[in-house]
Amino acid sequence: MKNTTKLFVFLVVSISFSACYYNNEEDLLGTSGCSTSNMSYKTDIVPILDLNCNGCHSSIANLGNVALDNHTEVKKYAQSMALVGVIEHSSGFSPMPKNGAKISDCDISKIKAWINQGILNN
Repeated sequence: MKNTTKLFVFLVVSISFSACYYNNEEDLLGTSGCSTSNMSYKTDIVPILDLNCNGCHSSIANLGNVALDNHTEVKKYAQSMALVGVIEHSSGFSPMPKNGAKISDCDISKIKAWINQGILNN
């Protein structure tokens, strides 16, 4: 009986720890869980830029003479595809964020969808 109890406890503990594998949503879902329909500049794009870009590229910081905190400037970089080039870390573009990891594939997909949907100031 003692061996059976020990075996049962061992199995329960083993199963419990095997369930403690951490993933982020993007690893689990890829970009398939990433909604890119009807992108809004204010609701979808501005938060991405605020989180990843505007610490260095705002009208105040203006590093590299690039400001991404207003639609007019963002539109300029979106139309030239420079915005996509830098966030995708494409050859010929300075990878952004500087000295940082690429932004998530979902956020890149949202920016690209917003561009493809007309770069609207909505």
